[in-house]
Amino acid sequence: MKKLNDILYKTNLIDIIGSTDIEIADVQFDSRLVNPNSLFIAIKGTKTDGHQHIEKAIESGALAIVCQNLPKEIVKSITYIKVEDSSYALGVIASNFFDNPSKKLKLIGITGTNGKTTTATLLYKLFIKLGYKVGLLSTVINKINENVIPATHTTPDALQLNALLNEMVENNCTFCFMEVSSHAIVQNRIAGVSFAGGVFTNITHDHLDFHKTFVEYIKAKKAFFDSLPSDAFALTNIDDINGNMMLQNTKATKHTYSLNSVANYRCKIIENVFSGLQMNIDGCDVWCKLVGSFNAYNLLAIYATAILLGEEKTKILTEISNLDAVEGRFEIIRSKNNLVAIVDYAHTPDALSNVLNTIKSTIKDKEQIITVFGCGGDRDAMKRPVMGGIASQLSDKIIVTSDNPRSESPEEIIKQILQGVDLLNQKKVLAIENRKEAIKTACLLAQSGDIILVAGKGHENYQEINGIKHHFDDKEILNEIFEYNFK
Repeated sequence: MKKLNDILYKTNLIDIIGSTDIEIADVQFDSRLVNPNSLFIAIKGTKTDGHQHIEKAIESGALAIVCQNLPKEIVKSITYIKVEDSSYALGVIASNFFDNPSKKLKLIGITGTNGKTTTATLLYKLFIKLGYKVGLLSTVINKINENVIPATHTTPDALQLNALLNEMVENNCTFCFMEVSSHAIVQNRIAGVSFAGGVFTNITHDHLDFHKTFVEYIKAKKAFFDSLPSDAFALTNIDDINGNMMLQNTKATKHTYSLNSVANYRCKIIENVFSGLQMNIDGCDVWCKLVGSFNAYNLLAIYATAILLGEEKTKILTEISNLDAVEGRFEIIRSKNNLVAIVDYAHTPDALSNVLNTIKSTIKDKEQIITVFGCGGDRDAMKRPVMGGIASQLSDKIIVTSDNPRSESPEEIIKQILQGVDLLNQKKVLAIENRKEAIKTACLLAQSGDIILVAGKGHENYQEINGIKHHFDDKEILNEIFEYNFK
């Protein structure tokens, strides 16, 4: 139980009706979860407005209501708190309710279009290897030390986030590495949370279904850095055209990393092959198991973050050389007859281009790239033809298929992807809606030494069709095909 007046600290209060000297059992923003003595926060969401459920929350036992608009009928026994922004108030109240757990460990937020999951996960793995108790909040998985908690969103809602951070504190975690999505920033899911540092990976065309314009997408990312406190650090990829912009207006200490420019932390790729990367990081040669220039950026960001957190250079580089790839990120599967399949989460134009260029830079002259990919439904449709063009230009054959169509028609999504394929490359293209059949066809078309790229879903083990998630795992399908067709 917490006193209401204590958990309202630093919220954007406008008016209070009733007493704040009352005990609150829990905080809820879903009226269906309200219990006796709950505080209910009415959020104006994209699909529903919590203000419509205030009466139901009171009927379920809520003692106090936080809202932007006071209801017409005021119940005398209920305390009403009017605020400027309910979603922001939720973040601050959730943090207060759990005794501000983000201030009791070093929380590092990683944002950008590509590389967030890899960077956050590898930082988690690195600091585990360095002997710390560590938390991880990512698209793929949440972890408290070795304890796994399934992830449902890139960034949890404010209540889940603070509950997880509190659990990390209770389990003696010193650090937490967290993906910070643009959606979470705009929706105030990280309001009230204290970050010890922020890392920017890059920004490319994505999520315009939500942000509407690329400018708004950039503003969302920048807002995270603008909110960092003066005792935090802000680390940015200076090779990205918008990297410097992220540092404008931040109160945090500014740091940069780069493969191509003058920066605080630098890296040079010496060799890039399927077995790994030979790099020179800040004057020291290091071999890493990850592949591709995009992973060189990720590894450099990890190194720089560890240095900024006070770790010793030699120890960092030694442990970086032992890090394995993150699930669904450039995962290599081999058949017995020397076919190579790569499963990667690449679902943006830039990510797909990076993966294909990495493959092209490591294959021999006669080896071909066969790419299987689709685009998700109910998401940014503008990137579909762009990705069709990239795949057809950088692959020898492409099979356009279904990804997670959600509520959209898979056939229509495929048509939009094919609009980006020019006349010269159309002969390279097949369209097979059934993803399993598309992957199987790619394997049958491949010759020994060819590379099959299955892109877009990576770690996901489902396919969402008309609101229903069906089990589907690209890696499982490939292993099954390799086992039964290529013995």
